[in-house]
Amino acid sequence: MAATLKVGLIGAGWVTQHHLKGWQALGEKAKVVAIADPSRERAAERAGAFGIPAVFESAEAMLAAGGLDAVDIAAPRAVHTELARLAAGHGLPILCQKPLAPTLAEAEQLVADIGGRVRLMVHENWRFRAYYRQAAAWIREGRIGAVKAVSLTLVTSGTVPDADGHLWALERQPFMRTEARMLVAEVLIHHLDTLRMLLGPLKVEAAALSRTCQDMRGEDGAVIHLSTVDGAGVSVFASFAAYGAPAQQMDRLTVLGDKGTLRLDGPDLSVSGCREEHATFDADATYLGSYAATIAHFVEALRTGAPFETSPEDNLETLRLVEDCYRLSGFETRHRDAA
Repeated sequence: MAATLKVGLIGAGWVTQHHLKGWQALGEKAKVVAIADPSRERAAERAGAFGIPAVFESAEAMLAAGGLDAVDIAAPRAVHTELARLAAGHGLPILCQKPLAPTLAEAEQLVADIGGRVRLMVHENWRFRAYYRQAAAWIREGRIGAVKAVSLTLVTSGTVPDADGHLWALERQPFMRTEARMLVAEVLIHHLDTLRMLLGPLKVEAAALSRTCQDMRGEDGAVIHLSTVDGAGVSVFASFAAYGAPAQQMDRLTVLGDKGTLRLDGPDLSVSGCREEHATFDADATYLGSYAATIAHFVEALRTGAPFETSPEDNLETLRLVEDCYRLSGFETRHRDAA
């Protein structure tokens, strides 16, 4: 590999500001040297803000121009598979935003088609948040013993109109209005993946999905029950339509073990038992740091040949949980029949 990895970024939407800050954090190890987006104006805005020398209106044009060592796909999920195939056709390593594809079947086909041709990593950054890395370390050190029960809660008012009638979550990410699969496929996919990282393989036992905000096509509420291979129960309770809750997302996690308890309340992480410990993380720094850590892992694995932690094969396990949530809930069938 070159001393400085030359990267082409596909996409110039909201999330790419965080990708670009993550790439900047690597200094001379990697540089985003080109950006492509159908909106040349938006791509040029990102290029100007982050010193990207080349702007293209299509990924095809960017890749045809050459000079790249890797591609970062941060475009909408609907085009992930076609863009990944395009980059693979140029023999370039790929970092692709989650979900790898809109459905499990599409993701499985993509992995079958290009998995052995180029290196592919899914950009699943939630598990790289500093407090979740610390939680994983404490669990693996045996600080709480065998896991017996787990509860994860995410409750916001993001799809509840505020005093001015604004829907905060939908104004922040407008695409959420039209996605048939929203809360689980777009948000809780992070949490399911992180729970897998913390607890090992999981099975969805039951799921109930609901929609409160009629400005959305998909669901904004979910209650999911899972189990670990050792039979511990795992509960996920989430809503973007909780009146009186803050608009900002904040995870609350409790992991009960036979020797102690691990608790995460927003940025505050603690472990109780034979030895108590507490850590408070800067929320904004942790959020941005998760992008930087994910991107750094991608670059380091390319340099060393080490496996990606969020390989396509690993990510398929998360996508299977997502698929099971929709299948067991019957949400899509009910709303399709109602339409």
